[in-house]
Amino acid sequence: MMTNDSFSLHAIGTISTPFRQKFAIPRQPNLANARGQITLYPEYSDPRVFKGLEVFSHIWVLFLFHKNIDKGWKPAVKAPRLGGNTTLGVFASRSTHRPNNIGMSALKNLGIEQINNRLVLHVEGVDLLNGTPIIDIKPYLPYADSLEHAHEALDALDNYQPIPQKEVVISPEAKAELEIAAQKYADLPTLIVAVLAQDPRPAYRHSVSVDTKIYRTSLYEYDISFVVKEEVIHVLSINAL
Repeated sequence: MMTNDSFSLHAIGTISTPFRQKFAIPRQPNLANARGQITLYPEYSDPRVFKGLEVFSHIWVLFLFHKNIDKGWKPAVKAPRLGGNTTLGVFASRSTHRPNNIGMSALKNLGIEQINNRLVLHVEGVDLLNGTPIIDIKPYLPYADSLEHAHEALDALDNYQPIPQKEVVISPEAKAELEIAAQKYADLPTLIVAVLAQDPRPAYRHSVSVDTKIYRTSLYEYDISFVVKEEVIHVLSINAL
C-alpha cells in the first residue's frame, strides 16, 4: 500500500554502456565521451513517449545505483575529490550511498531508433554501469537548468576544480591488441585515454610516491591493465574477457 512516505518505483528500461565494473567509471557525466543505449521495456516502447525529444540536445537521465541498494545509506560519506579521507554530508555530495539510491546525469541526446519493437535512445557522456536501471528521462532546459550565477563557496573551490588529466602511454604490445579491439569498438582507443587520464585509482593512492600495483578495469569486452609511474598512466595490455 502506498503512503505519503512510501512509494514504489518501476524501471522504464536499462542502459548499455562500455563500463562493466564500477572501478574507472568517470566520476561525473561528460568527463569521457562514452556512449550508451537506453532500451525501454516493452510497456514503455510506445513511440509517443519520445515525441518532441528530438529538439533537445541534452537530457536528464534518472537511474538507480542498483549495486548499492543492499548496502544501505550513510549520513556522512568520504568524498573522493577531497582525498578520500574528508567526510561530507550525503546530501552535500553525489555519493552512490543514498537513502533512495537515485542518481541523475545530464547526457547528450544522439537520437532514437526502434530495434525489435523496443525503443532505443542513444546517448553520450555516460557515467553509468552497464545494465543500470533507468527510472525516468526528462529534457534538459538550458534556460532553467543552467544557472549563470551558481557556484560553490570560495574556500571550497579548490576541492571542486575539474579533475586533473594525466598523460596516458600505451605500450607497443597493448597498441597491437587495441588495433584488433578497435575493429569492433571504434571508440575504444579514445575511451581508454579519456577514462584513464582521470586516474581512477582510489584517492588515497594518488599521494603514494611509488605505486607498483597493477590495476585493471573492463571496458566493453576487454580487460585493460595499467600502472602509474611518475604521474603517467602506462597501459600494459588489452585482452578480451
